[in-house]
Amino acid sequence: MEPKNKEKKIRMAIAGIGNCCSSLVQGLYYYKDIKNDDELVPGLMHNVVGDYKISDIEPVAAFDIDKRKIGKDLTAAIFEDPNCTKVFARDLPKSGVKVQMGPILDGVADHMKNYPEKQTFIPSDLKPVDVAKELERSEADVLVNYMPVGSQKATEFYAKAALAAGCGFINCMPVFIVSDKDWGEKFAKKNLPCIGDDIKSQIGATIVHRVLTHLFSKRGVVVDRSYQLNFGGNTDFLNMLSRERLKSKKISKTESVESQLSKRLSYDNLHIGPSDWVPFLKDNKICFIRMEGRKFGNIPVEIELRLSVEDSPNSAGCVIDAVRMIMLAKDRGVGGPLLSPSAYFMKHPPQQFSDEKAYEMVEEFVKGSRER
Repeated sequence: MEPKNKEKKIRMAIAGIGNCCSSLVQGLYYYKDIKNDDELVPGLMHNVVGDYKISDIEPVAAFDIDKRKIGKDLTAAIFEDPNCTKVFARDLPKSGVKVQMGPILDGVADHMKNYPEKQTFIPSDLKPVDVAKELERSEADVLVNYMPVGSQKATEFYAKAALAAGCGFINCMPVFIVSDKDWGEKFAKKNLPCIGDDIKSQIGATIVHRVLTHLFSKRGVVVDRSYQLNFGGNTDFLNMLSRERLKSKKISKTESVESQLSKRLSYDNLHIGPSDWVPFLKDNKICFIRMEGRKFGNIPVEIELRLSVEDSPNSAGCVIDAVRMIMLAKDRGVGGPLLSPSAYFMKHPPQQFSDEKAYEMVEEFVKGSRER
């Protein structure tokens, strides 16, 4: 089915104006002149999704809690501390979107106040706006959730706001909304598309670990033990020093890798999770993966891998695609969890598939031969 209006913009709201938002917004301007789907462009999985180019995505609302960002134009706020991701599009025009105060709820961990202001959040004492009303006022088509890891209440709040305002929802964080049956039914009942949970990077720790695990399994190699250790220097890793905030994150990352095995490993033989915060790394993320298995004749085989990536740009391309797929679903009158985009872009989708199968499914979804 063709979009109702090929000239229509995709009106995007963002909750959480951190490093991931910075890379996403920079990318909207960096790739704004890409118009053809057959052009090979570094960093893009899809130049065009349906009839939607990247230049069709328009920020219309933004929410945060940091006093250095509240009240500023979005294209200025993305460069404020504690954001520290690399800048690849510096001189941005004003977007006309002012960052508004959202509710803090559980979005700021207690231990964050013990660190230098340049590296942590400084909550504003302003009264939160009515987020649902602002989403309605801005006529947002989709809300992208970038709450910190462990922000269960805050993520649920923004999911409720999207439902109340009648806009689609992309949950980039490891709080189970789209993959939760009850939440999924709420979006289906209102015929609002949603994609989640917990964004994969283009070439990140989880996708690389998944591919290696799938390779072992398909080549008849038994995986006995494996770990994935991650550390970085951004506020995400500082936030995750509070181990009680990591329950859903560990589940999400572990489920993503284990789904590629025919037989699950015991808790003692598979460890996946954030390990430490190293300030000088800033938004650079270092990952170490080790896999131990047995091949023909029960002969051991081992892999050790080191991955270094700038964390936030690594997921921005996935979100740019997910935003456009939400809009395709809205154009087609499809609501509820979108299984194909969720399986391709997210660590903890409603249903897991191999990455090859998820890729095929998402291509079919874009073409319209698969409903969701």
